[in-house]
Amino acid sequence: MENQAVSLSALSSGSTKDKKYTGPSQPNRAFGVIIRKEIADHIRSWRFLVLVGLVLLTFVACLYVSVSNIRTAFTNTNDPDHAFMYLKLLTSTDNSMPPFHVLLSFLAPLLGISMGFDAINSEQNNGTLTRLLAQPIYRDNLLLAKFSSAILIVGMLFLSLTLLMIGGGLVLTGVRLEAQELIRIMGFVFVTLLYVAFYLSLSILLSIVFRQPATAALSALGLWLFFTVFYQIIVNLVIRAFLPDPAYLTQAQVMGYNEFILDMLRIAPNQLYTDAATTLLMPSVRSLGPMSMEQMAGAIPSPLPVKESLMIVWPQLSGMIAASTGCFAIAYYLFMRREIRS
Repeated sequence: MENQAVSLSALSSGSTKDKKYTGPSQPNRAFGVIIRKEIADHIRSWRFLVLVGLVLLTFVACLYVSVSNIRTAFTNTNDPDHAFMYLKLLTSTDNSMPPFHVLLSFLAPLLGISMGFDAINSEQNNGTLTRLLAQPIYRDNLLLAKFSSAILIVGMLFLSLTLLMIGGGLVLTGVRLEAQELIRIMGFVFVTLLYVAFYLSLSILLSIVFRQPATAALSALGLWLFFTVFYQIIVNLVIRAFLPDPAYLTQAQVMGYNEFILDMLRIAPNQLYTDAATTLLMPSVRSLGPMSMEQMAGAIPSPLPVKESLMIVWPQLSGMIAASTGCFAIAYYLFMRREIRS
C-alpha cells in the first residue's frame, strides 16, 4: 500500500454505522478491504505495468512465431504431439526465440519479486504499519492479504493470456479445443502460479527481514540469479570434481549418478517449473529421469493421458508448494514477533 493507502475510516466506522460488525467478524471485513486496496495499488504502480508489458510483448512475439510455424508442426507426423494444436501454440518455435514457457521461467519470478519486496518494510518506513495495525486487524490477515492480492492479479493475468491464446487459435484455425488440451493448459497456468508464489513469498520474507526495500529487492534478485544461472554451473563443477570415470562404472551406477545429479538440480525452483511445464505441455514426455535400454526397448512414441502426466509432475508440484509454504511460514513467524513501533 502507498502512504495512507488503506481507508482507515472504512475500518473504524463499524461502531457508528454497522454495529453488527463487532468482535471476530470485524477483522474479516477488514481483510477484504485490504485485499481490494492492495489490488488497486498494484494495478496503478508503474513497476507492475512495466512487467506486465514485458510479459505481454513476450506472449505476442511467441504466439506470432508459433502461428507462423503451426502448419509445419501440425503436419509433422514424426512428432507424437503434432495433433495437439493448442499445445503447439505454446511450445512450437522456429528457433528464432525460445518457447513461451521457457521465457516465463525467467520473467515470472520478476513478477513475484516486484510485488512483494516492499510489502512490509515500506509500510513501516512510511509509518502506516502502526496506524494500520491499531485498527481491528490481525497481523496474519495483513500478511495474507498482501500475498493473496498479488496472486489474484497474477492469476487473472495468466488466465487472460490463456483465453486470448485459445480464442486466437479458434479464430485463425477453426480447430476445436479438446478437453485434454484444456486441462493441460490450465495445469500449466497453475504451475506458473506456484512458481510465482514461491518468489512472492520469498520477497515478502525479505521485506520483513530487511528494513530497506532496496536491500530486499537486491537480495531477492540475487537469489533469483543464483538459482537461474549459477546453481547449475556450481552443481556441474562439484559433480565433475568427484564423479568417477564413467568408463569404469556399470550401467546401474551411471544411472544412479545421473539420478543424483537431477535430484541436486531440482533443488532450484526453475528446474522444478521447467520439468512440470514441459511434461504438461508435451504429452509424449514419459519420464523426467534417466531410463535404461531395457525400459526404452519396445516403447512406442505416443502421448500419455492427462492422469499419467499429472502423476509424473506431482513431485515437482509438491516441491514448489512446500517451498512457497515454508517461506510464507517463516515470514509469518518473523512478522508476528516483530516490534513495529520502532
